[in-house]
Amino acid sequence: MKKIIYIIALLAIGSLFNACVKDLDTTPIDPDVVTSGNAFDDPEAYTQFMAKCYAGLALGGNEGDGQGDIAGIDGGFSPYLRQYWYHQELSTDEAVISWEDQTIKDFHYQQWGSSDVFITAMYSRIIYQVSLTNEFMRQTAPGVLDDRGVSAEWKTKIEQYRLEARFLRALSYWHGLDLFGGTILVTEADPIGDPDFYPTRVSKEEMFTFIESELLEIEQSMAEPRVWATSGEYGRVDKAAAWTLLAKLYLNAKVYINQDKYTESITYLNKVNASTYALAPTWQQLFWANNDLVDATMQEIIFPVRFNGANGQTNGGTTFIINASVGGDMNKDDYGIPGDNGGWGGTRVTPQFVEKFDELVDLRATFFTEGQNLSIEDINLFTDGYAYPKFVNYSIINGEQVNGSDGNFCDTDFPMFRLGDNYLMYAEAVLRGGSGGSLGDAVDMVNQLRTRAGVPTVASIDLDFILDERARELGWECHRRTDLVRFGKFSQSPYVWEWKGNVKQGQSTDPKYDIFPIPASEVNSNPNVDQNPGY
Repeated sequence: MKKIIYIIALLAIGSLFNACVKDLDTTPIDPDVVTSGNAFDDPEAYTQFMAKCYAGLALGGNEGDGQGDIAGIDGGFSPYLRQYWYHQELSTDEAVISWEDQTIKDFHYQQWGSSDVFITAMYSRIIYQVSLTNEFMRQTAPGVLDDRGVSAEWKTKIEQYRLEARFLRALSYWHGLDLFGGTILVTEADPIGDPDFYPTRVSKEEMFTFIESELLEIEQSMAEPRVWATSGEYGRVDKAAAWTLLAKLYLNAKVYINQDKYTESITYLNKVNASTYALAPTWQQLFWANNDLVDATMQEIIFPVRFNGANGQTNGGTTFIINASVGGDMNKDDYGIPGDNGGWGGTRVTPQFVEKFDELVDLRATFFTEGQNLSIEDINLFTDGYAYPKFVNYSIINGEQVNGSDGNFCDTDFPMFRLGDNYLMYAEAVLRGGSGGSLGDAVDMVNQLRTRAGVPTVASIDLDFILDERARELGWECHRRTDLVRFGKFSQSPYVWEWKGNVKQGQSTDPKYDIFPIPASEVNSNPNVDQNPGY
């Protein structure tokens, strides 16, 4: 890990921030530091570098949250997934938070601005991930490997890594398109260290086309579905991950580029549905600490962000999601976080979210209500709003609760993509007129999820039902904001929830909030970046 830290530091992956950091000095201070000239003498360094590309979604820095990857924010607050969760959940009817951390409540109020520290952190995380993958691509170019005398065996392994790096880059660029309407677009072909190079923020159409073309180029060459899970390398992306990301890109194309691409979405969802992925036997086990160890669970999770409480400790990711959801009268031992740092008492849900579970027998209605008020009179009080301990740091083994490896930091992996989501995307794309699917299959898929959740099946479905079913099935899994925008119910809409617009009863907000602003620091320092309308 020490070697990979130096590799990353010295290969000038910060080149994407040239607009802000024009005097980047990459000369080692310590003469014993590994340099880019010899860092790859051991080919295992390529594996370490690839691991860092994956870990960038989970950790704040090279020492868990220490040696933070991005500046201007505490390492524990800065991890990619924690910031993504803030943007996708706190801005919706699925989550409120009681804390007073800087501007954090502005997410739920939908009244953020371009100087918001959390929005800046999310944008920076996206660009940092892109910079990692770009540098990996530079350091693994065929000519570079030839010059280093890399063996044929390692070249084959590295070629797979390159496909995965391109997927991770496409994922971050998709997050940038979805959250910000697009970011700067830089690849491994762009210059490093040129003081006159300012990255350009491209149009939504150009960003969409880049993401699409990257995924179409790599999807057939990626590993077959579930190969990594069955070979002991669970967590690496495969063809199904690329197909799922394509399906998501196409499902939201009307929002991004004002084009209907529901047929294309169905095409790639059909590929996933025909693969070896399958629903987990129970919904609850998808959110247990051992969801990376049980094949019956792994068979549903297409792409996880992985965590381990004993190694790579972070206050982001599922450690944040689990601990922030436990407080009030809740016994933290019941959720696998008995340590001194367990239970932070911060996040709850709105009554509008609770009301979607019209059948209280729904196994997905994991609300804690004792001592909690349904309505949120005071957003600062954890006891106002039902708690929602969906994710936990324990597993049920032989009928007994077995906690994760650490009492404070959590083992539970986060399912970025899973088959249950794909089933609901398929149903929505069919209802929106896409070809290549059938309404009968869509109803059957929905009913498979409902049967697993212990609620009655349905004979018919419509779009409003699908939006609510997505909330019930996928709550707190970082889909809600994107869903509400796609359905026209996020900002300027008759659909409101408590404290939307910073009033207790909720109110419609400015449509500019459908996307976040480009950070003011980026706009002010880069002449090739324009601000989003209204900010």
